[in-house]
Amino acid sequence: MARKTSVVGVVGLGSVGEPLLRLLNRAGYDVVGVDRELDVVAAVDQRMKADGPGGSDGSGGPGGSDGSGGPEIADRPGAYRLTNDTAALGSADLVIEAVSEDLAVKSHVLRRLNSVCPDATVLVSVTASLPLARLAIASGRPGRTLGLRMLRPVRAGAAVEAVPTSMSESDALAVLAELLATAGLTPGSLGGPPGRAATDLVYAFLNRAVAMVAQGYAGREAVDTAMRLGCGLPVGPLELLDDIGLDTAHAVLSDLHSRTGDARFLPAPLITSMVRGGALGRKSGQGFYPYDKEGGRLAAGTGSGGTGQDGGAAAAEPGVAVGRVGLFGSGTMARGIAECAALAGVSTVLVARSPEKARLAMAAVEASLTRSVRRGRIHADDKARALSLLESTHVTAALGDCDLVIEAAAEDLVVKRSLFASLGSVCRPGTLLATTTSSLSVEHCTQVSGRGGDALGLHFFNPAQVMRLVELVRTPATSDHSMAVARAFCDRLGKTVVECGDRAGFIVNHLLFPYLADAVRLLDRADAGIEEIDAAVRRGFGFPLGPFTLLDGIGLDVSLAILRRLHLEFPENGCEPPVALEQLVAQGCLGRKTGAGFTRPPGP
Repeated sequence: MARKTSVVGVVGLGSVGEPLLRLLNRAGYDVVGVDRELDVVAAVDQRMKADGPGGSDGSGGPGGSDGSGGPEIADRPGAYRLTNDTAALGSADLVIEAVSEDLAVKSHVLRRLNSVCPDATVLVSVTASLPLARLAIASGRPGRTLGLRMLRPVRAGAAVEAVPTSMSESDALAVLAELLATAGLTPGSLGGPPGRAATDLVYAFLNRAVAMVAQGYAGREAVDTAMRLGCGLPVGPLELLDDIGLDTAHAVLSDLHSRTGDARFLPAPLITSMVRGGALGRKSGQGFYPYDKEGGRLAAGTGSGGTGQDGGAAAAEPGVAVGRVGLFGSGTMARGIAECAALAGVSTVLVARSPEKARLAMAAVEASLTRSVRRGRIHADDKARALSLLESTHVTAALGDCDLVIEAAAEDLVVKRSLFASLGSVCRPGTLLATTTSSLSVEHCTQVSGRGGDALGLHFFNPAQVMRLVELVRTPATSDHSMAVARAFCDRLGKTVVECGDRAGFIVNHLLFPYLADAVRLLDRADAGIEEIDAAVRRGFGFPLGPFTLLDGIGLDVSLAILRRLHLEFPENGCEPPVALEQLVAQGCLGRKTGAGFTRPPGP
């Protein structure tokens, strides 16, 4: 296919079709976009015009956005035409069908395309779960009907897969392959067992995120922010659903549930109700978030998301400040928080269990600051100022004059309760008491202090001096004033706060660890390997790490301990520790820190 003279059609301008149309247009192809709904045609036209030069090149003129058919496409690359009439595709060399995930609907569209397109035109169906051979036969031109597989709406550089059937003609496949390469998409295998495994994992994760919002535990902004910053995801799960399209997600989940009977895939009732109400995501202007006519997200509080309160952090009260903070603990988390606090200009004391542990903790913080200076992250003066504000000791009484004390000891309820019993007597009245627990109940840890109104959770993420997220956890007894003090302290450290209630796992771990456990259980199927699943999740959904690489980074022993705790609290949430994980930990294979886990670290 000669790029400068080719015409590409896209039928169905929803969450899949519109990004494809715009990507192909930006790559220089003349495109024809068709959608049966005139308001959709008009909205896409407006967004393409807004792209301006270098985008859809609106000067080429849609002409057909009123459904009248419009003028012929200009004889130059980058022109576009939008219409509701499939007859406009009579000159197309290749047409991509991206209508709803329904066998009857897709078959009807493909038959219609067969009747209006030249015999040489290649038809391409974007389907996530339907049998391609059935669609190819239904089209009336099985040799020239192919599939295009993607796991989420395309972006430049995204992974896609051209899928033939045994009936496909080789030149038709070559036409599609050239188109994808010219458009800047990355060919790769997204189907077969690895692609199915990635789809299973991610859609179950997305479904759980919706259920969390529907339960009222945390709002949409809190969930998305927590998963972006806590796990490094490119977008949060609810925004990803808006990009995919709630109707598409509902269809994929329904298909998975009907085939497997697995309750993880039963679409959350909120998804069903949103689809029925026409809130389909970005393409409809309303999903979990509202969107403007150009597809941009509107500011929080604009429009109606139908998802309850956002549960984000409120503004800090004026005049609320922490003048001195204490850290109880000498491990990685305690040292990281101490470093953050001192760099933020807060007087800080770190209390360890022995003089030697206190000395080593101070040396570790100094070494970390030195590395930051060497890497250009901070100035040498910042390091000196931070060290002047930081002291370490083994004497618990040093916490007596602190405004905030943060416990960062071992993740053991008995240990934490013992510490908080001591803090209740050592700390002066009004001192805010916080635990960094990641999987225990904050109330169970802190109630022995006798300071219910002053106690809360501050779940920092490791390494605390790098990770921006803090989950601010409120117990039923925590006062508004205590929340304001904690919020202001985190703001001063430059952290992003998400607020949530007191239950094991909070937001991030409650969603992350069932996903990781699901990944390990996939190994029992014997049809997809560790590296293949990791690669499919990265390529198909844009996650920075596959689940097995992430497990190794967290530590298999840490992951196992969190899963055990979550399974005790939520036995129906999919957190039962997988046998393979138990066995690796028993063998001393703990992940990156021991050099052996699910994956091997790269060589020198």
